[in-house]
Amino acid sequence: MTINKDNFEKHSGFIVAIDGPAGAGKTTIARRLAERLGFFMLDSGALYRALALALLRRNVSPECDSISESTLSSIKISVQPISGGMKLFLDGEDISAEIRSEEIGVAASKFSSKAEARNALLGLQRSVASERNVVAEGRDMGAIVFPFAQVKFFLIADPEERAKRRYSELVGRGESIYYSQVLSEMRARDNRDETRSVAPMVPAPDAVILDTTRLTPDEVVSFMLERIREKLIP
Repeated sequence: MTINKDNFEKHSGFIVAIDGPAGAGKTTIARRLAERLGFFMLDSGALYRALALALLRRNVSPECDSISESTLSSIKISVQPISGGMKLFLDGEDISAEIRSEEIGVAASKFSSKAEARNALLGLQRSVASERNVVAEGRDMGAIVFPFAQVKFFLIADPEERAKRRYSELVGRGESIYYSQVLSEMRARDNRDETRSVAPMVPAPDAVILDTTRLTPDEVVSFMLERIREKLIP
């Protein structure tokens, strides 16, 4: 998973960065926006989930103090772009569905607070986006991964609304879980993301902050398209 991170400023594509906490609507919005624009959608959360699954399979605890370079270098994650998203492969196995469980999500949040995990995926994310027009969603797309993105958004929403969205998503996939558990884990995840020492979840200085609590996905996408058109057509 070691990929050259130098000279990223030479990226020739158009990048839209969408950041924000879990449940703010990033994935849904990024997918719809990418489809409307004909761009590749980079789901960075899925990459961290893939890394978490790989580490769990190697018996690495999410509570560990650090992750060894030898362990990280043994992990082979690859991405296949598809319409409105991407497929993820771990050691050649399609894990796109397996990584969506709440267990993997919680583990991904804990592993992502470690510098070595973030460094390992930084190069992969930039490599995947190389020479493409991209809608990239995550926690630090605009501030860290793609600081030269032409347009940056940071989505927020009330915690209760975000937990409701996540709960509905999990129940819809057949998971047995309580709303109170989802809300509790979401608040804990917010705290980890906001207070971690490496790449904390904060809006980029030039990001447009948008509260999605009472907005439909179509309304959010329409707002974003207007901002993007301003950049594409000066």
